[in-house]
Amino acid sequence: MDDTLLRVALVGGPMYDHLYRILDPNEVEVVVHEDHPTLNREVARRLAAGERIDVLATHSKYAPSQATWLLPLDDLVPAEALASLTPKALDLCRFEGRLLCLPRLIDVRILWVRRDRVSVVPRTWNDLVASQVRFGFPGRESGLFGTFFELVVGAGGALFDPHGSPTCASPHAVAAVETLRRLAERAPDDLPSWHYDDVDAALLDGRIDAAGAWPGAWGAIAASPLRDVLEPHPYPTGAKRWVSYAGCHGWAIPSTCGDIGRARQLVSTLIGADAQGIDAAGGNICAHLAAQRGLVATSPLDAARLEVTARTVDEAMITYPPLIRFPEIEDAGWSAIHDVLLGRSAPADAVAALQAAAETVLATRSEETR
Repeated sequence: MDDTLLRVALVGGPMYDHLYRILDPNEVEVVVHEDHPTLNREVARRLAAGERIDVLATHSKYAPSQATWLLPLDDLVPAEALASLTPKALDLCRFEGRLLCLPRLIDVRILWVRRDRVSVVPRTWNDLVASQVRFGFPGRESGLFGTFFELVVGAGGALFDPHGSPTCASPHAVAAVETLRRLAERAPDDLPSWHYDDVDAALLDGRIDAAGAWPGAWGAIAASPLRDVLEPHPYPTGAKRWVSYAGCHGWAIPSTCGDIGRARQLVSTLIGADAQGIDAAGGNICAHLAAQRGLVATSPLDAARLEVTARTVDEAMITYPPLIRFPEIEDAGWSAIHDVLLGRSAPADAVAALQAAAETVLATRSEETR
């Protein structure tokens, strides 16, 4: 290990990797570069062992589970740098009053539809199920659990009560899993193996007619021969609410950091206007206010995408409650729903398994904090 290099752990994928060209290999060593679930597991292993990581890519929904290892950034980062960022994004990056990460981008889904195949765009989840539209969604991990979350909340339900106790075993939750099962039945057989990027690929390969996509999919859509037949629309509405599961990717400094000064400097660069402008050019909704204002649509299609996305952020964005052991609940939830997609269990069984797992995880946490 070269102690002169900053050790960084990065989330990987087409919507993220375009930014990393600004990292100087003479200054930075990339020690992890993986999809987010894999990144979380690898970082947890390394940090628990006391391994040096200087800068970490994380997410507002995962930062609470990493709180033990993250330095509060309120006093480490200059106030003027914080003032340049969207207040809503900063709020999402706080846990128990501490700023655990600095927002890189705001992630929220909108609906992309092939207008050459779909004559009437489904406006609600019920309309979508009743139609013949082949809709794609992530069939595993956080993308699957997030889609389930959207369906539950859109129908008027909740996974947790205001006190943080799990309320997963509800008719809303059973109906949400049933909706996912029915949509998967007319999608390609391999949907249960899809991650985020696989959904985008299936849309652009013509295997599905519509899909929910995060902003980072824009680069592939804009470069696709299908761009002239694809249209952005608001995400389907539930019976009670229009919602889109979202959050903020961000940058954190772990307590195992070996050079706080240089780590702070790198994070300040990564949240600055130039870096955030690179993210925005790749399709992401950056958190830097000036970079947001400077974003110019490159085409009428891009303008429509930005309009729908901005409206979704303002009106429909929902996030998980900040729970220290949320990743364990998410893993239990998506695994149970995944079994339904594979025909191994029924929706009610999946919901019961999620409720039991959430109760066990949160009860264990309560015991640990006594």
